[in-house]
Amino acid sequence: MDFRDPIRAELTQFNKEFPKAFSSKVALLDLILRYVVRQKGKQLRPSLVFLVAKAYGSAAERSFRGATLVELMHTATLVHDDVVDESAVRRSMFSINALWKNKIAVLVGDYMLSRVLLLAVESGDHDLLKIVSTAVRAMSEGELLQIEKARRLDIDESVYYDIIQKKTASLMASCCAVGAASVGADEAEVRRAESFGNALGMGFQIQDDLLDYQAYGQSGKPSGIDVREQKMTLPLIYALRRADSAKKRELMRIVRRKSNDPESIRILMTDVASLGGLDYARERRDHFLGEARGILAEFPAGEARQALEVLVDFVGQRAK
Repeated sequence: MDFRDPIRAELTQFNKEFPKAFSSKVALLDLILRYVVRQKGKQLRPSLVFLVAKAYGSAAERSFRGATLVELMHTATLVHDDVVDESAVRRSMFSINALWKNKIAVLVGDYMLSRVLLLAVESGDHDLLKIVSTAVRAMSEGELLQIEKARRLDIDESVYYDIIQKKTASLMASCCAVGAASVGADEAEVRRAESFGNALGMGFQIQDDLLDYQAYGQSGKPSGIDVREQKMTLPLIYALRRADSAKKRELMRIVRRKSNDPESIRILMTDVASLGGLDYARERRDHFLGEARGILAEFPAGEARQALEVLVDFVGQRAK
């Protein structure tokens, strides 16, 4: 079963309607927005909205507006993230800032955020706007917390969890809460959906951290994207905790240099694995995904819940 099977019709309709939510009469802006629409991933976030909506009722017009709010907001933050990270590629395509430069990319992201506000206000979806806005606040705080800590490279495990909860898990939690709220679920059901999305997001991000190391293990070629960006991810945090003082200094030197040297990255990745960093990260990933499954067991039984169970498995096994 593909987790999208029960919502194929909803996703098809969503893909037709979504571009209309932020079209513009300004030619340059409309050109860029049409380019953005082509950068479609696995649509995990709108899928969460529709699946949770179906679990607690039937995807309604408000569910489509909720999915649009979440996807618009998520896309805006990705455009801004690419500027912050100086990233030239997004989903195997050139990023907006790579093609049209930073100033235009920031303005396009701002325009999308304005559409989120207007769409919600014009439709009277103030409860959905509150959920989405809370996620935006958390994501901004998480990004700034990571930048602050990266300067000193003093991110321990508790700080790491705080960062990924804000940066990643809060968005998935908002998708699930929006899905439940959009079909009139009660407060307890909305909070349960939010808790499920939060646990799912924690597992999702830890798996994302593991992918950098898995790419090296599968190809034999150092990837080290996170190392070059000085990101203190869970495998590295655990390895540093286990390493003796000499090895810890060596690993920290590699991170501080933002090393592009393949041999240095190979040493770091090999050491992280031998010190148990990957095994520990997998254990913590499985812990959070197990938590998500436990919460999901309290959802109404049916095809939507079954698809969400498949989605949890997909998050833990995804290879990209």
